[in-house]
Amino acid sequence: MRIATTIFLTDETVTPVRLARELEQRGFAGLYLPEHTHIPVSRRTPYPAGGDLPREYGRTLDPFVALGQAAAVTERIALGTGITLVAQHDPVDLAKQVATLDHLSGGRFTLGVGYGWNVEEAADHGVAWSTRRELARDRMALMRALWSGEPTAYEGEFGSVQASFAFPKPVQAPRGPVVGPRTLIGGGAGPKLFAAIADHADGWLPIGGRGLTESLPKLRAAWEEAGRDPKDLQVVPYAVLPDAGKLAHYAELGIEEVVLQLPPAGEREVLRVLDGYAAYL
Repeated sequence: MRIATTIFLTDETVTPVRLARELEQRGFAGLYLPEHTHIPVSRRTPYPAGGDLPREYGRTLDPFVALGQAAAVTERIALGTGITLVAQHDPVDLAKQVATLDHLSGGRFTLGVGYGWNVEEAADHGVAWSTRRELARDRMALMRALWSGEPTAYEGEFGSVQASFAFPKPVQAPRGPVVGPRTLIGGGAGPKLFAAIADHADGWLPIGGRGLTESLPKLRAAWEEAGRDPKDLQVVPYAVLPDAGKLAHYAELGIEEVVLQLPPAGEREVLRVLDGYAAYL
Protein backbone atom coordinates (compact mmCIF):
# COMPACT_ATOMS: atom_id res chain seq x y z
CA MET A 1 0.00 0.00 0.00
CA ARG A 2 1.30 3.43 -0.96
CA ILE A 3 1.38 5.85 1.97
CA ALA A 4 0.93 9.51 1.00
CA THR A 5 0.32 12.55 3.17
CA THR A 6 -1.75 15.70 3.32
CA ILE A 7 -1.25 18.89 5.29
CA PHE A 8 -2.65 22.41 5.55
CA LEU A 9 0.49 24.25 4.48
CA THR A 10 0.34 27.88 5.64
CA ASP A 11 2.60 30.86 6.22
CA GLU A 12 3.20 29.43 9.71
CA THR A 13 4.07 25.80 8.91
CA VAL A 14 6.92 23.79 7.47
CA THR A 15 7.67 24.93 3.90
CA PRO A 16 6.64 22.98 0.77
CA VAL A 17 10.27 22.51 -0.26
CA ARG A 18 11.41 21.15 3.10
CA LEU A 19 8.42 18.84 3.46
CA ALA A 20 8.60 17.48 -0.10
CA ARG A 21 12.28 16.65 0.26
CA GLU A 22 11.69 14.87 3.57
CA LEU A 23 8.77 12.87 2.17
CA GLU A 24 10.80 11.67 -0.80
CA GLN A 25 13.87 10.84 1.27
CA ARG A 26 11.78 8.85 3.76
CA GLY A 27 9.94 6.85 1.10
CA PHE A 28 6.44 8.34 1.31
CA ALA A 29 4.37 8.11 -1.86
CA GLY A 30 2.98 11.61 -2.19
CA LEU A 31 1.88 15.02 -0.99
CA TYR A 32 -1.68 16.32 -1.36
CA LEU A 33 -2.67 19.88 -0.49
CA PRO A 34 -6.10 21.43 0.25
CA GLU A 35 -7.43 24.72 -1.08
CA HIS A 36 -9.21 27.71 0.41
CA THR A 37 -8.75 31.08 -1.26
CA HIS A 38 -10.09 32.93 1.78
CA ILE A 39 -12.50 32.49 4.67
CA PRO A 40 -14.99 35.37 5.14
CA VAL A 41 -14.98 36.48 8.78
CA SER A 42 -18.74 36.92 8.85
CA ARG A 43 -19.42 33.44 7.58
CA ARG A 44 -22.53 31.54 8.68
CA THR A 45 -21.53 28.08 7.49
CA PRO A 46 -20.65 25.79 10.41
CA TYR A 47 -17.36 23.91 10.36
CA PRO A 48 -18.24 20.36 9.16
CA ALA A 49 -16.18 18.72 11.93
CA GLY A 50 -17.92 20.80 14.62
CA GLY A 51 -16.63 23.52 16.90
CA ASP A 52 -14.56 26.52 15.86
CA LEU A 53 -12.99 26.63 12.43
CA PRO A 54 -9.24 25.89 12.82
CA ARG A 55 -6.86 28.77 12.23
CA GLU A 56 -5.14 27.11 9.26
CA TYR A 57 -8.23 27.28 7.03
CA GLY A 58 -7.80 31.01 6.55
CA ARG A 59 -4.03 30.80 5.99
CA THR A 60 -3.59 28.03 3.40
CA LEU A 61 -1.00 28.45 0.69
CA ASP A 62 -2.12 28.29 -2.92
CA PRO A 63 -1.81 24.56 -3.66
CA PHE A 64 -0.57 24.93 -7.23
CA VAL A 65 2.22 27.33 -6.30
CA ALA A 66 3.22 25.15 -3.35
CA LEU A 67 3.12 21.94 -5.40
CA GLY A 68 5.17 23.63 -8.10
CA GLN A 69 7.89 24.20 -5.51
CA ALA A 70 7.58 20.60 -4.35
CA ALA A 71 7.84 19.32 -7.92
CA ALA A 72 11.03 21.28 -8.51
CA VAL A 73 12.92 19.60 -5.64
CA THR A 74 11.66 16.00 -6.04
CA GLU A 75 11.66 13.29 -8.68
CA ARG A 76 9.38 10.51 -7.47
CA ILE A 77 6.62 11.52 -5.09
CA ALA A 78 3.10 12.06 -6.38
CA LEU A 79 1.71 15.58 -6.07
CA GLY A 80 -1.98 16.28 -5.74
CA THR A 81 -4.76 18.54 -4.58
CA GLY A 82 -7.11 17.41 -1.88
CA ILE A 83 -9.12 19.11 -3.06
CA THR A 84 -9.39 21.74 -5.81
CA LEU A 85 -12.61 23.75 -5.56
CA VAL A 86 -13.23 23.63 -9.30
CA ALA A 87 -16.40 25.74 -9.18
CA GLN A 88 -14.36 28.63 -7.76
CA HIS A 89 -11.92 28.74 -10.69
CA ASP A 90 -11.95 30.07 -14.22
CA PRO A 91 -11.77 26.71 -16.05
CA VAL A 92 -9.53 27.94 -18.88
CA ASP A 93 -6.98 29.21 -16.36
CA LEU A 94 -7.30 26.10 -14.21
CA ALA A 95 -6.81 23.80 -17.20
CA LYS A 96 -3.53 25.59 -17.95
CA GLN A 97 -2.33 25.39 -14.32
CA VAL A 98 -3.12 21.70 -14.06
CA ALA A 99 -1.54 20.77 -17.39
CA THR A 100 1.57 22.83 -16.66
CA LEU A 101 2.12 21.28 -13.24
CA ASP A 102 1.55 17.79 -14.61
CA HIS A 103 3.94 18.45 -17.50
CA LEU A 104 6.70 19.93 -15.36
CA SER A 105 6.44 17.15 -12.77
CA GLY A 106 6.61 14.40 -15.39
CA GLY A 107 3.01 13.27 -14.96
CA ARG A 108 3.05 13.10 -11.16
CA PHE A 109 -0.02 15.26 -10.59
CA THR A 110 -3.38 14.07 -9.24
CA LEU A 111 -6.33 16.45 -9.52
CA GLY A 112 -8.50 15.98 -6.47
CA VAL A 113 -11.86 17.61 -7.16
CA GLY A 114 -14.39 18.76 -4.59
CA TYR A 115 -17.55 20.82 -4.25
CA GLY A 116 -16.73 22.69 -1.04
CA TRP A 117 -18.59 23.32 2.19
CA ASN A 118 -18.17 27.05 2.86
CA VAL A 119 -21.12 28.88 1.33
CA GLU A 120 -19.65 32.33 1.94
CA GLU A 121 -16.32 31.54 0.31
CA ALA A 122 -18.07 30.18 -2.77
CA ALA A 123 -20.39 33.19 -2.97
CA ASP A 124 -17.44 35.55 -3.25
CA HIS A 125 -16.45 33.58 -6.36
CA GLY A 126 -19.92 34.07 -7.81
CA VAL A 127 -20.96 30.47 -7.18
CA ALA A 128 -24.66 29.79 -6.63
CA TRP A 129 -24.57 27.12 -3.93
CA SER A 130 -27.50 25.07 -5.23
CA THR A 131 -25.83 24.53 -8.61
CA ARG A 132 -22.20 24.14 -7.53
CA ARG A 133 -22.07 20.43 -8.46
CA GLU A 134 -23.45 21.08 -11.93
CA LEU A 135 -21.05 24.00 -12.33
CA ALA A 136 -18.05 21.87 -11.34
CA ARG A 137 -19.12 19.13 -13.75
CA ASP A 138 -19.47 21.68 -16.56
CA ARG A 139 -16.06 23.18 -15.85
CA MET A 140 -14.44 19.76 -15.76
CA ALA A 141 -15.91 19.04 -19.20
CA LEU A 142 -14.57 22.32 -20.54
CA MET A 143 -11.10 21.50 -19.19
CA ARG A 144 -11.21 18.07 -20.79
CA ALA A 145 -11.87 19.77 -24.12
CA LEU A 146 -8.72 21.88 -23.67
CA TRP A 147 -6.70 18.80 -22.65
CA SER A 148 -7.83 16.80 -25.69
CA GLY A 149 -5.25 15.84 -28.30
CA GLU A 150 -6.95 17.81 -31.06
CA PRO A 151 -8.53 21.29 -30.80
CA THR A 152 -11.97 20.64 -29.36
CA ALA A 153 -14.81 23.09 -28.77
CA TYR A 154 -17.11 22.86 -25.79
CA GLU A 155 -20.49 24.48 -25.21
CA GLY A 156 -21.95 23.94 -21.76
CA GLU A 157 -24.64 25.29 -19.49
CA PHE A 158 -22.21 27.53 -17.58
CA GLY A 159 -19.39 28.16 -20.04
CA SER A 160 -17.86 27.45 -23.40
CA VAL A 161 -14.53 27.40 -25.17
CA GLN A 162 -13.67 27.52 -28.84
CA ALA A 163 -11.59 24.80 -30.46
CA SER A 164 -8.14 25.95 -29.37
CA PHE A 165 -4.44 25.20 -29.29
CA ALA A 166 -3.73 24.57 -25.62
CA PHE A 167 -0.37 23.17 -24.63
CA PRO A 168 1.18 21.58 -22.67
CA LYS A 169 -1.10 18.59 -22.40
CA PRO A 170 -1.37 16.43 -19.29
CA VAL A 171 0.98 13.48 -19.48
CA GLN A 172 -1.46 10.60 -18.92
CA ALA A 173 -3.27 9.25 -21.97
CA PRO A 174 -7.09 9.42 -22.10
CA ARG A 175 -8.82 6.45 -20.42
CA GLY A 176 -12.45 5.89 -21.15
CA PRO A 177 -14.34 9.14 -20.50
CA VAL A 178 -11.44 10.65 -18.55
CA VAL A 179 -9.05 13.07 -20.23
CA GLY A 180 -6.30 14.76 -18.26
CA PRO A 181 -4.33 13.90 -15.16
CA ARG A 182 -5.38 11.28 -12.65
CA THR A 183 -8.67 12.66 -11.31
CA LEU A 184 -10.26 11.74 -7.98
CA ILE A 185 -13.45 13.26 -6.57
CA GLY A 186 -13.86 13.90 -2.86
CA GLY A 187 -17.07 14.00 -0.89
CA GLY A 188 -19.53 11.98 1.13
CA ALA A 189 -20.93 8.72 -0.21
CA GLY A 190 -24.13 9.02 -2.21
CA PRO A 191 -25.67 8.42 -5.64
CA LYS A 192 -24.87 11.90 -6.99
CA LEU A 193 -21.21 11.65 -6.03
CA PHE A 194 -20.85 8.10 -7.31
CA ALA A 195 -22.48 9.03 -10.63
CA ALA A 196 -20.00 11.88 -11.06
CA ILE A 197 -17.05 9.60 -10.28
CA ALA A 198 -18.23 7.03 -12.81
CA ASP A 199 -18.85 9.76 -15.39
CA HIS A 200 -15.56 11.68 -15.39
CA ALA A 201 -13.05 10.53 -12.77
CA ASP A 202 -10.60 7.76 -11.96
CA GLY A 203 -11.93 7.26 -8.44
CA TRP A 204 -12.93 8.53 -5.03
CA LEU A 205 -11.23 10.45 -2.20
CA PRO A 206 -13.36 9.51 0.83
CA ILE A 207 -12.50 11.87 3.68
CA GLY A 208 -11.46 9.94 6.76
CA GLY A 209 -12.22 6.58 5.15
CA ARG A 210 -15.20 5.64 7.33
CA GLY A 211 -17.98 3.38 6.13
CA LEU A 212 -16.14 2.00 3.13
CA THR A 213 -17.38 -1.54 3.66
CA GLU A 214 -20.95 -0.34 3.04
CA SER A 215 -20.15 2.32 0.41
CA LEU A 216 -17.77 0.52 -1.93
CA PRO A 217 -20.31 -1.96 -3.36
CA LYS A 218 -22.59 0.96 -4.29
CA LEU A 219 -19.74 2.86 -5.93
CA ARG A 220 -18.63 -0.23 -7.82
CA ALA A 221 -22.19 -0.80 -9.04
CA ALA A 222 -22.43 2.79 -10.35
CA TRP A 223 -19.00 2.44 -11.94
CA GLU A 224 -19.85 -0.77 -13.79
CA GLU A 225 -23.28 0.51 -14.79
CA ALA A 226 -21.47 3.37 -16.55
CA GLY A 227 -19.48 0.82 -18.53
CA ARG A 228 -16.21 1.37 -16.67
CA ASP A 229 -13.72 -1.47 -16.14
CA PRO A 230 -13.89 -2.63 -12.49
CA LYS A 231 -10.10 -2.96 -12.25
CA ASP A 232 -9.66 0.73 -13.09
CA LEU A 233 -11.56 2.12 -10.09
CA GLN A 234 -9.30 3.81 -7.52
CA VAL A 235 -10.35 4.53 -3.95
CA VAL A 236 -7.95 6.59 -1.84
CA PRO A 237 -8.96 7.20 1.80
CA TYR A 238 -7.96 10.77 2.58
CA ALA A 239 -6.88 12.71 5.70
CA VAL A 240 -6.64 9.48 7.66
CA LEU A 241 -5.26 9.22 11.20
CA PRO A 242 -3.70 5.78 10.93
CA ASP A 243 -3.41 2.67 12.99
CA ALA A 244 -2.39 -0.83 11.95
CA GLY A 245 -5.91 -2.22 12.09
CA LYS A 246 -7.33 0.53 9.92
CA LEU A 247 -4.69 0.10 7.24
CA ALA A 248 -5.13 -3.67 7.30
CA HIS A 249 -8.86 -3.17 6.75
CA TYR A 250 -8.20 -0.93 3.76
CA ALA A 251 -5.87 -3.57 2.32
CA GLU A 252 -8.60 -6.21 2.68
CA LEU A 253 -10.90 -3.92 0.66
CA GLY A 254 -8.33 -3.80 -2.15
CA ILE A 255 -7.24 -0.24 -1.50
CA GLU A 256 -3.73 0.50 -2.77
CA GLU A 257 -3.13 4.06 -1.53
CA VAL A 258 -4.00 5.98 1.63
CA VAL A 259 -3.35 9.63 2.47
CA LEU A 260 -2.37 10.32 6.08
CA GLN A 261 -3.08 13.64 7.82
CA LEU A 262 -0.12 15.70 9.03
CA PRO A 263 -0.56 18.50 11.58
CA PRO A 264 -0.47 22.12 10.33
CA ALA A 265 2.70 22.73 12.32
CA GLY A 266 6.30 23.79 12.10
CA GLU A 267 9.10 21.66 10.78
CA ARG A 268 10.05 19.96 14.05
CA GLU A 269 6.52 18.76 14.84
CA VAL A 270 5.79 17.63 11.29
CA LEU A 271 9.00 15.62 11.09
CA ARG A 272 8.22 14.04 14.45
CA VAL A 273 4.86 12.85 13.11
CA LEU A 274 6.51 11.59 9.92
CA ASP A 275 8.88 9.55 12.04
CA GLY A 276 5.87 7.89 13.63
CA TYR A 277 4.14 7.31 10.28
CA ALA A 278 7.30 5.66 8.91
CA ALA A 279 6.22 2.49 10.74
CA TYR A 280 3.47 2.07 8.11
CA LEU A 281 5.77 2.28 5.08
